[in-house]
Amino acid sequence: MVNTFKELGIKADIVKGLSELGIVNPTPIQQEVIPILLQEKTHLVGQAQTGTGKTAAYGLPILQQVNAKKKYIQALILCPTRELCQQVAKQLFRYTKYTDKIFTEAIYGGEKIDIQIKNLMRPTHIIVATPGRLIDLLNRKVIDLSSVNTVVLDEADEMLSMGFKQQLDEILNTVKNVDNKWLFSATMPHGIRQIVNEHMSAEAHRIQISKDVVNKNIDHKFLQCEETDKLPILLDFLRSRHEERGIIFCKTKAAATKLSKQLIAKNIAAEALQGDMLQKERDKVMRAFKNESLRLLVATDIAARGLDVQDLTFVVHYQMPDQEEYYTHRSGRTARAGKEGLSLALVTTKELRILRGYEKSLQIGFGELKSK
Repeated sequence: MVNTFKELGIKADIVKGLSELGIVNPTPIQQEVIPILLQEKTHLVGQAQTGTGKTAAYGLPILQQVNAKKKYIQALILCPTRELCQQVAKQLFRYTKYTDKIFTEAIYGGEKIDIQIKNLMRPTHIIVATPGRLIDLLNRKVIDLSSVNTVVLDEADEMLSMGFKQQLDEILNTVKNVDNKWLFSATMPHGIRQIVNEHMSAEAHRIQISKDVVNKNIDHKFLQCEETDKLPILLDFLRSRHEERGIIFCKTKAAATKLSKQLIAKNIAAEALQGDMLQKERDKVMRAFKNESLRLLVATDIAARGLDVQDLTFVVHYQMPDQEEYYTHRSGRTARAGKEGLSLALVTTKELRILRGYEKSLQIGFGELKSK
């Protein structure tokens, strides 16, 4: 068992920055992949759930391999959402406090493209991008990826389920001769296997962090009730958790909007996060949530993609998701960075059957909470 980043091969100036951030012990995914990614010319497929430390797992090797003296783009990281792009760029910046200046630029939709084009005129070593906006910039011939030697697909299954398969193929064909191709995904649906087969070496390293390791800090609970009892039960639960913060998941935009209004009417600091919101509305809600003036988000699965908010002690499944990867992504919003968290499902008799299915397929033990 490797207990330090230095033992994994990370340089002292980066380790010093990590230590100041309180990042001392590598997570299982970091222990597994960092030594591999520090080698030259590596293809890797990593399967690990949200909140397991994937950003540092690929980010630290990238930072170590970038030549800060060369003022061109050397690494490309593709992410599903604006929030994840911003989060990754911010993390990379924080890791480099004691290194030579390494410049990372985040580019994504919902921001004026002219501003991003102007920003790309500055020396840039690493690009963190959503696929759609990157294609726009490539079509305008304002971004040069010819010197990129590392490409990362982060949360690849999320990008696929958001409909980015065509853009990913186009981007990967543009950088097809890149030495290092690293793909990270919580799940491995057929579309991800297609991307791996088409764009990566048959000898690619394959690392899977077992679900037991990932879920050890998440306490999975369920409470069986009638649909009409869900709101009062949720209110009781929220009162019992005092000021603790979390995300409540609904299946539809209408349900998320309705539930957020019901919570606000009970003087609970909650806001909906759903797909019909304008980007500026979404940004306003996320700012309030991250600075803790907002206690709860009521979100749909689509709208919650790419969120990375620290210190969330619980998630509530107000409505059970239809797909097991959605349960994986939802529950992974809590118990991040080694902390513990609760994933609570409020289920009707019909939804209990779905839960029992996930219990088997995801190898999770659900404990039952009794309603008062």
